[in-house]
Amino acid sequence: MAKVDPFTSEIVAQSLISASEEMFVAWGRTSQSTIIYEVMDCACGLTDAKGQLIGQASGVTGFLATLTYSVISALAKFGVEGLKPGDIILTNDPYTGSGTHLCDVSAVMPIFAGGELVAFAANKGHWNEIGGMALGSWTTDSTEIYQEGLQFPIIKAYEEGRLNEAVRDMIAANCRTPSMTVGDLYAQCASLRTGERRVVELCKKYGKDTVLASVNLILDQGEQLARQELARLPKGTFVVEDFFDTMARGIDHIPARCEVTITDEDFTIDLTGSGGQVAAPVNCARVGALAAARVAYHAIMNPKAHPNEGFYRPLKFVAPEGTVFTATRPAPVSCHWEPIGFVSDLVFKALAPVLPERITAGHFLSILGTILGGIGDSTGEPFVLCEPQAGGWGAGIDRDGQNGLVSIVDGETFVIPVEVAETKYPIMVEQYALLPKSGAGKFRGGYGLVRDYRLLNSRGELTTIVSRVDFPPWGVDGGGAGTGNGVEIYRHGEEEPYTGSTFARYPINKGDLVRLITGGGGGYGNPLERDQEMVKADVEDGYISVEEARDVYGVVLGADGSVDRAATQDARQKAAMTSKA
Repeated sequence: MAKVDPFTSEIVAQSLISASEEMFVAWGRTSQSTIIYEVMDCACGLTDAKGQLIGQASGVTGFLATLTYSVISALAKFGVEGLKPGDIILTNDPYTGSGTHLCDVSAVMPIFAGGELVAFAANKGHWNEIGGMALGSWTTDSTEIYQEGLQFPIIKAYEEGRLNEAVRDMIAANCRTPSMTVGDLYAQCASLRTGERRVVELCKKYGKDTVLASVNLILDQGEQLARQELARLPKGTFVVEDFFDTMARGIDHIPARCEVTITDEDFTIDLTGSGGQVAAPVNCARVGALAAARVAYHAIMNPKAHPNEGFYRPLKFVAPEGTVFTATRPAPVSCHWEPIGFVSDLVFKALAPVLPERITAGHFLSILGTILGGIGDSTGEPFVLCEPQAGGWGAGIDRDGQNGLVSIVDGETFVIPVEVAETKYPIMVEQYALLPKSGAGKFRGGYGLVRDYRLLNSRGELTTIVSRVDFPPWGVDGGGAGTGNGVEIYRHGEEEPYTGSTFARYPINKGDLVRLITGGGGGYGNPLERDQEMVKADVEDGYISVEEARDVYGVVLGADGSVDRAATQDARQKAAMTSKA
């Protein structure tokens, strides 16, 4: 292996990250689905010839392990000898490398330099339609994977640069929006070719051996950084037990257990003791749970570190087969993001008491994945609005929680802008606003959102699922619990809503309104210790009432809106005495 100086190695490292980001932008600019070009529900990166991650762009954090294992799956099936320049492999098999659900399609492209396999370009993103029993493909009432769409068992879509037309035709024949779905396939493959070009250019500029030596150094440096951070963490075993609540097919309150053990050498996440897989699409497969473990590990160790396989070497993931987090074929996995997010949340909850400077209180967790679709009155064609929702995050040891951010497993993704939603789909967004309810505390939780969709089409259907209903986001160190998520449907002309947490192709008619409600985050610290001026500002901003200021925070405001210091001191003393009693 060639020797390489640290300056060249750093240039190579940044070039690989830049190539990954260019892949990400290229895909977003060429995709036909709003879930990609607006929401950015995708991830792009590069691995070495063994499948070790060496660079990844921002995007869905829940895909953090899937690129690696998609490449490893391709290698396991075809071997190095079975891969040629120009090949592009597709997989969405949740139980092997893909790790999530069938709508999330992984694509892998081998990269050759000087006739040698030197790297892979890999990406993964949500296809709006891939067939199955439900419009939009994912659903909340499937009982086995076969109902959830077309499966790609690690197949070549392109062979030596030539499109496998049989694969394309099969995709088009099995989905409701063939033009859009095939267009997304082409865009995804264009993204891979962007990464291939940049790696080949890098090898030509610095020499293949120098690039490969730099990659090895990058991985070792990633491990070195991780071990430096590991040394700063408290050592021991930290256990948390909780319930994963969702009403998919009437199944709720699945027990979950997480044991986090930190030593001088390892950071181990063990999910042994969690509930078994269920006949409802709220399972995830092992690679998905591993991705969630990486998300939590990365956020705790050093959120600013660039992701690469070396950085994850100290992480050990343990879980028996067949749990709700490690489901096996043919368990349904449509709503995989719910258990995946819960894995990250368990790790944070276990470590929050001992890492107050690194972990906030619980957040709304559920992304409220939403499909609003039907057959357009004016077009006669299917329309599928598919998006996540944003909500409130938990407070930290020195700050209030963030308002209206996407869930931890969604990473750098977005909601569909109101203008785009109203232009592209037969709906009207009648409200999109903060919902000022969250966990009280010295620092309060961030606020969730409320989003109203009025259907303008004659008919439509709603599919959505929420968790954190019966078990709201947790507070820390005396902070209050946050608020739950929910869905309300107002029939046209009726004042009382129909409420629920799980809907599968629920029929809605013209004029009906769908209200999506995301929860507020947990609070941090005793509410009676909140700065009086911060309480006053919350009242002025309309976030809390004068009565809430007095009853929850012990802050009494005068007729002119100023803080009555004497009355506040008396109120807080009485509240503290009552609490102790």
